[in-house]
Amino acid sequence: MPTEEIRVRGTVQGVGFRPTVYRLAKACGLRGDVCNDGQGVLIRVSGSEEALTEFVARLQTECPPLARINQLTRIIYESEFNFDNFVISPSVSNAIKTEITPDAATCPQCQQEIFDPFSRFFRYPFTNCTHCGPRLSIIRAIPYDRCNTSMSAFAICSECAKEYHNVENRRFHAQPVACHACGPIAWLERADSKSVTASMFSMLDDVDAVCTLLQKAEIVAIKGLSGIHLACDATQETVVQKLRQRKKRYHKPFALMARDIEVIEEYCTINAKEKELLTSPAAPIVLLQALGKKQLSSSVAPGQNTLGFMLPYTPLHHLILRRMNHPIVLTSGNIADEPQCIDNDEAREKLDKIVDYFLFHNREIINRVDDSVVRVIGDKIQTIRRARGYAPAPISLPPGFHNLPQILAMGSELKNTFCLLREGEAILSQHLGDLENAATFKAYQETLNLYLNLFEHKPEVIAIDKHPEYLSSKLGKELADTNQIKIYQIQHHHAHIAACMAENIIPLDSPPVLGIALDGLGYGDDGRLWGGEFLLADYRKFQRLATFKPVAMIGGEQAIYQPWRNTYAQLIAAKLWDNCQEQYADLEIVKFLNKKPLKLLNQLMEKGINSPPASSVGRLFDAVAAAIGICRDECSYEGQAAIAMEAIIDVISLNNDKETLIYPFDFIFSDSIYCIDPRPMWQTLLNDLQQQIPQSVMAAKFHQGLANAIVEMVKYLCQENLINQVVLTGGVFQNCILLQQVSKRLQTFGIKVLIHSLVPANDGGLSLGQAVIVAAKLIHED
Repeated sequence: MPTEEIRVRGTVQGVGFRPTVYRLAKACGLRGDVCNDGQGVLIRVSGSEEALTEFVARLQTECPPLARINQLTRIIYESEFNFDNFVISPSVSNAIKTEITPDAATCPQCQQEIFDPFSRFFRYPFTNCTHCGPRLSIIRAIPYDRCNTSMSAFAICSECAKEYHNVENRRFHAQPVACHACGPIAWLERADSKSVTASMFSMLDDVDAVCTLLQKAEIVAIKGLSGIHLACDATQETVVQKLRQRKKRYHKPFALMARDIEVIEEYCTINAKEKELLTSPAAPIVLLQALGKKQLSSSVAPGQNTLGFMLPYTPLHHLILRRMNHPIVLTSGNIADEPQCIDNDEAREKLDKIVDYFLFHNREIINRVDDSVVRVIGDKIQTIRRARGYAPAPISLPPGFHNLPQILAMGSELKNTFCLLREGEAILSQHLGDLENAATFKAYQETLNLYLNLFEHKPEVIAIDKHPEYLSSKLGKELADTNQIKIYQIQHHHAHIAACMAENIIPLDSPPVLGIALDGLGYGDDGRLWGGEFLLADYRKFQRLATFKPVAMIGGEQAIYQPWRNTYAQLIAAKLWDNCQEQYADLEIVKFLNKKPLKLLNQLMEKGINSPPASSVGRLFDAVAAAIGICRDECSYEGQAAIAMEAIIDVISLNNDKETLIYPFDFIFSDSIYCIDPRPMWQTLLNDLQQQIPQSVMAAKFHQGLANAIVEMVKYLCQENLINQVVLTGGVFQNCILLQQVSKRLQTFGIKVLIHSLVPANDGGLSLGQAVIVAAKLIHED
């Protein structure tokens, strides 16, 4: 009787894959065994050829909901195995080549059980099965067995053990399985350390009491699946403002959670794709158009026309929101830009002045994972922050990337991720934040060490950003020196373009594309700051064909948070400031700038002191926003002015392509490179300010004009270099209006446009680009 060894690689551990194998093998009358090991799942099976063929076919069509088969290989054995039946064997520890499953939102069956009074899981906030629950957030090592997770602290009870060992039960070999009798518990504490019980509120339990506290305008820290969140009633302005002041997060929009889709629809419009995302196992925050029947606190998302909503993704959240008929704020449990708290004691120490109550539990969070953020543009998903629900699911590399050494890419300074490259796939970490914060940098190092250990990844090559002051680059150099391995410095915008190429499965040896990388800034090959680049690029190399005219960033980093600095620098670069004093002296922006220490600023620019020239399109957005009166004086986070300006755009003007409704840009050839010069745009904008044209119209004209300038430059460069494929990347292309305008216009000229979906267009996707560039260089060297 034929005997085979079947090797399955992919997302196949912790998702009910072995029980499915067991069930199908029994149904097909096969003998043998199945086990987890470091490479995935190993099946040894004996039976008729017909039965084996049916088994393999059904294994792929009846795959569990969270599983993904990347590769299935079959090897024929000459002798039979010594099995009388089919069994699940203990896991085997060997070289780690399998995947770690992302945390998954509560499945419909578990949701039903926690609200069923006759279920033993009734109101149990940690209910889970093989179709849902914690994965990445609780894992210490592979294989994914209970002993390698934070659930090892909880001895399984007899009732849970029965389900765990029952192949007909969906909790068969579900590692985090637990119940009221044997699992983690949740409890309520007051921030002032005074005792509290649910009976004080006449509630069912401490979890139910949280709903009452939120309704009473209290702020509660809730320890969830992969981090601690701060919650309050999103409809009460006073408490939302209080949370902003206490958390020191003054303008950045808050995330929201609602009980169900019906509640969200009272505040936002939701299309089919957005609903699919909200209800998916990943359960991300989805940015939705705020055009609903009801209004939230104005402080939830100031200056925005979108709201970031998510649905409950754990039983704990479902139970809290059962009686809540409107949304709650659910934002990261931290102060300002520090990492999200994950430990009870840490939360008591850092959050006691922010919250009124804590809802804690005693299951340790091993791996901090923020909520993912996505949006839908047209019919395509755009990932803004890749974290819970998506990371660390691997990204398959394009054809040509094979036989690679293990590569580690360190990422950037802001919105950091790192990337491990191995055997045809990239493992991108969850979003880790801005490394300029000391606590975030420490968390970055801890997470990096965890990943290297989890995946037994021993880098043979390290990729870093070219910027000499990025902490990720400095750490990469230290690691390379310590381990005596080769290091590559990768140009920032080339990495952006390569990341987009990789996720769009552009083969290694494809001809070059025209990459348009627009962002805040990145270190250029000439030692200057780039940020508006047109690069002829493949995976190995690039040529800079065009850019935006460089303008001084007065005060360096201060220019990011004080947009007026960029306005003044742009007017000086356009040689319009003297004209402003004569012709436009009554304009608010001119009066505002005249109150600033212009003599000192001029000296800084003339002497090149902390005023580096940058071709940054991000700073151009800031400059225009400040000129028309948006976030003029200061911003509390990068991109705030640009986001606010996008939100007010007049749609009628945007859809009108008359030249009078498009700000003009010049095209010049300077320093051996083509440049887009905004000088005529500024002249027209000043005239509009003088004529008191509405902000919304000027914002539309700027977006139209910028899109038009980009497209005209692309048309010329494509003709000159015989290119018909364009990549749009960089954080500026998270602007929906600009992305849609540029894409639509290019496609009308028959140019193929590649954009991001799986990984962020911002620096969150940079490490993927760094990794594939190094891989391509190594393959070329061979």
